[in-house]
Amino acid sequence: MATALAKLKPSWNTFARRAPSLAHPSLPARSFIHTTRHVGYPTPTKPRHAIAAPAVGSYGQKDGVEEDEHVLSSPSELARKISAKVLPKIPRPDVRKVVVVGSGGLSIGQAGEFDYSGSQALKALHEEGVEAVLINPNIATWQTSHQLASEVYFLPITTDYVAYVLEKERPDGVFLTFGGQSALNVGIALDKMGIFERLGIQVLGTPIRTLEVSEDRDLFVQALKEIDIPVAQSTAVSSVNDALSAAEVIGYPVILRSAFTLGGLGSGFANDPTELANLSARSLSLSPQVLIERSMKGWKELEYEVVRDAADNTIICCNMENFDPLGTHTGDSIVVAPSQTLPDDEYHMLRSAAIKVIRHLGVVGECNIQYALNPNSREYCVIEVNARLSRSSALASKATGYPLAYTAAKIGLGHTLPELPNAVTKTTTACFEPSLDYIVTKIPKWDLAKFSGQVDRHVGSAMKSVGEVMAIGRTWEESLQKAIRMVDPKWTGFEVMRRWDGDELDDVLRNPTDMRIFAVAHAMYERDYTVEMVHKLTKIDKWFLYKIENIVNTSRMIKAAGSLEAIDKDLMDLAKRMGFSDLQISILISSTEDLVRAHRKSLGITPFVKRIDTLAAEYPAHTNYLYTTYNASEHDVTFDENGTMVLGSGVYRIGSSVEFDWCAVTCARKLRESGRKTVMVNYNPETVSTDFDEADRLYFEELSFERVMDIYEMEQAQGVVVSVGGQLPQNIALRLKNTDVKVLGTDPEMIDTAEDRHKFSAVLDKIGVDQPSWIEVTSVEAAKAFADDVGYPVLIRPSYVLSGAAMNVVYEESTLEYNLSAAASVSPDHPVVITKFIDNAQEIDVDAVAHKGQLLIHAVSEHVENAGVHSGDATLVLPPFSLPESDMVRLKTIAQEVAKAFEISGPFNMQIIRSAPSTPEGEAELKVIECNLRASRSFPFVSKVLGTNFIEIATAAIVGENVPEPVDVMTAKRDYTCVKVAQFSWTRLGGADPFLGVEMASTGEVASFGKDVHEAYWASLLSTTGFKLPRAGAGVLLGGDITKPEMRTIAKGLIDLGFKLYCSSVEIEEFLNDIPYVKAKKIFFPTKDKRKLRTVFDEYEIQCVINIARGRGQSATDEDYVARRNAVDFGLPLLNNARTAQLFVEALARKIPEGGLKRYTEGRIPSEVKSWREFVGHRA
Repeated sequence: MATALAKLKPSWNTFARRAPSLAHPSLPARSFIHTTRHVGYPTPTKPRHAIAAPAVGSYGQKDGVEEDEHVLSSPSELARKISAKVLPKIPRPDVRKVVVVGSGGLSIGQAGEFDYSGSQALKALHEEGVEAVLINPNIATWQTSHQLASEVYFLPITTDYVAYVLEKERPDGVFLTFGGQSALNVGIALDKMGIFERLGIQVLGTPIRTLEVSEDRDLFVQALKEIDIPVAQSTAVSSVNDALSAAEVIGYPVILRSAFTLGGLGSGFANDPTELANLSARSLSLSPQVLIERSMKGWKELEYEVVRDAADNTIICCNMENFDPLGTHTGDSIVVAPSQTLPDDEYHMLRSAAIKVIRHLGVVGECNIQYALNPNSREYCVIEVNARLSRSSALASKATGYPLAYTAAKIGLGHTLPELPNAVTKTTTACFEPSLDYIVTKIPKWDLAKFSGQVDRHVGSAMKSVGEVMAIGRTWEESLQKAIRMVDPKWTGFEVMRRWDGDELDDVLRNPTDMRIFAVAHAMYERDYTVEMVHKLTKIDKWFLYKIENIVNTSRMIKAAGSLEAIDKDLMDLAKRMGFSDLQISILISSTEDLVRAHRKSLGITPFVKRIDTLAAEYPAHTNYLYTTYNASEHDVTFDENGTMVLGSGVYRIGSSVEFDWCAVTCARKLRESGRKTVMVNYNPETVSTDFDEADRLYFEELSFERVMDIYEMEQAQGVVVSVGGQLPQNIALRLKNTDVKVLGTDPEMIDTAEDRHKFSAVLDKIGVDQPSWIEVTSVEAAKAFADDVGYPVLIRPSYVLSGAAMNVVYEESTLEYNLSAAASVSPDHPVVITKFIDNAQEIDVDAVAHKGQLLIHAVSEHVENAGVHSGDATLVLPPFSLPESDMVRLKTIAQEVAKAFEISGPFNMQIIRSAPSTPEGEAELKVIECNLRASRSFPFVSKVLGTNFIEIATAAIVGENVPEPVDVMTAKRDYTCVKVAQFSWTRLGGADPFLGVEMASTGEVASFGKDVHEAYWASLLSTTGFKLPRAGAGVLLGGDITKPEMRTIAKGLIDLGFKLYCSSVEIEEFLNDIPYVKAKKIFFPTKDKRKLRTVFDEYEIQCVINIARGRGQSATDEDYVARRNAVDFGLPLLNNARTAQLFVEALARKIPEGGLKRYTEGRIPSEVKSWREFVGHRA
């Protein structure tokens, strides 16, 4: 019978004779590699089990090296000569230009890890002298910089646009495995269209067939059965009825998995037919195929990262174990590397299976295999294989120091593992399995509290976290406590951070939420649950729970000591080895962090700095990849470099994401260029800044006051940069200064002045810069009095917030009291600020750099949405498309005045609102609403659009060296526009209301260029992940606030373009039908039955929802809420703001005549398909 792989393309199947695993003579005894005796690759007459052909395509000689010569990476000349004779002669692809397909905007399930892996691939191409062309609309990332790619296209990762770029660039090869699921899906579609074959483009690395088999659940299950590898009992289905039938055979509970999606999107558990019917209806709207599988909830979940080259050398780079049992998506699990609870025989059983699977599938490069393992027997099964770089690959790279993405790219270019050097040690080869003498813990970061109360806080098989942290320690207790603090600076460690009532605690332990680790803390600290009781409820392995019990017992010992003086050297040493922070200890004994720090140092207890060298210190290694621990007796490094410290941005979360990583990397590189040694401090495994070759020394460490001080004192650093890593470094800036740390750039006293509303307001008044009326209140009565005085609406917000946490616009007194209590609970130590909110005002972002109070450069970006939408969620246009020249001059003057008043040396950002003049000859009111004396999230955007790197200028200003003369880049006339659009992850957040307000909700951003605002907006909107254009003549569901003037123009524009209008209420139907030449129909609109609503949408061919309501839905049956939520759940485009909906309709009117709704056609390349260099006019 034909194999699963052969069904796709029999001619692809090839075979190789295998030899047993061999210990390599040039490696430590513990390292093993798997080799193949190289033989010819004839085309078999009948299909055989798949082993990938070594390479594909035509080849030529390179740089005077004999064709196909492969040489061992070794310092020994003899070893190199011998290896040239015996290593397999794998021909290398002859590629001079390669397209790398990126992943697009950061979203839940597909985030910063692909910036890191794509950047590594581009580095590898650069080293090989291959011209790299990148397609990625994520303007905030490091990989979309000209330092890495020859050409960058800020365009959608869709089949059509990637095909346009391939046709325009005519590359020799393409990489599909560095852009997450988006790139992989596009690659498979392009192959089916025959684009690669027609244009003569080689797919480098893992072949398309392997990608298809790993993604198509049915074929994947068949392929593994061929080699007797157990897979969960499952059935692939394409309809709800088939799903129900399959579940009857398998038996409930079942798990439903979606094919061709990322981060478990659309997956979930079903305990009965009703749950399965609802889940499968939703999942099939997001994916063409779903798999119904036997549920193994409660089993252990493990992952192996596997690297294989074209000569069939195969290694296991890293194995990882989930703290949470199966049932929680691995992206939402706490993950530990290496695995801690596997006996050696089970480890090797899964290791052997991984190698067997990856060879059979024919992966060339890197991949990830996930297992479920029965905790009570040796029964296991494969859950899935990602035949591409994944989130786990980034984590494994940082956990081991083995650069997986870089190695995978080199393998894709025809190199084999023995000839590649170990990137960390530089002395051994890449053909080794890393050994770890430390433990790594990853904890996800959820931001579910930012969303409306309708969001389900439970975590399951579909991923919900927005970021992750990685902590390194020499005991698991130390590693865990560090990781908890990294996730949120408010958390001091494994302590009681929240309490649950009676049965509620057991429910949270049994059914995990984003706070489960603290439910375990509450149970063990305050409710005296034993390890056995917690294990029974959570199914978390007892090994982890006993380690947690060690932390609990240590905490009780500290508390029992009662005072700082009573903590002797032994107890302090034990506490630090267990991962307790100075602050954590101070809280337990009612002292202060500074006193505990002084006492600890007086006892001679300070951390040791250790290296990550990939070889567990078996071989000498001079790496700069460092961490601190108290479980050691000596340092691995000497402290003689006196570098400049750059504090990174920490964990990605809503409000602080990859844009600050771009800022940190740019700053560190500029400092190195100027001859300074650099010390990077960050703990985010998804970032480029935590790549060990980006700074002279990398500390994978906390960004707390305690740890920054430890590193500063040990390194005897020249100074600390706090203004390129977002809000986290800013929060400790003043304290650092007060502890005699040399904080470079703007004085932390001024940073504090800008953060404190009273001080900030007084400065603005002093320099004559306008601001909205505001007051700080401590009672509801005072708030009501102010609102009555200035008139509604008003904006309420607490001081010191990140991304508008707990901000609300209040339109009437009746809601003021409730909103005030909700806002005040966020930060009870700070009273609440109330500001007059100016309705229908325009919002403007000013990004700038100054030196000693003199403005050096500035950029003015215009928001499409009116004020009231958080700037992180807003659509930004640069250059501005509607601001008069007079306002541009006034905005520059305000920037100059603010820079001077705060004596700024470095980057800063202001948000300004503009109220239109009341008379034609009058002047618009410009009021400053916020000012951050640091880099903002729009710094990468303005730098790339204007072709001038603002952070390089800011770095010069921060250190006061080679400061350039002031320049006004806004006066130049440009023949292009760039639009930045927010990337939302509503699909992931079941129940969340997809409504834009003053609370930031987006997880990422994309941007595209065009000849005007309409073309740029068109391309950028299509660049948001999952955006599907409505078909010509399809139905549009229109709803919301009929008092908005845009409602008329939107309706008229859609009718003129041939779309059909539908609505859910009589009021809107009457309003729309009163507009001349507009016809709208009210449809049956069930608000409680999702499946019925889906049927209605299908019946009327509704392919787009425009809902421009004034406020959030007040209930789950609110018609506007149901329309918005189901647009997201059904995978339809949603426009939820009047101004952007208007712009979308205008863009449709421009693009439809140009064929904007048509699919890719050979020979027709749209005008927006130009590279960044072509738009800007130079390699910026």
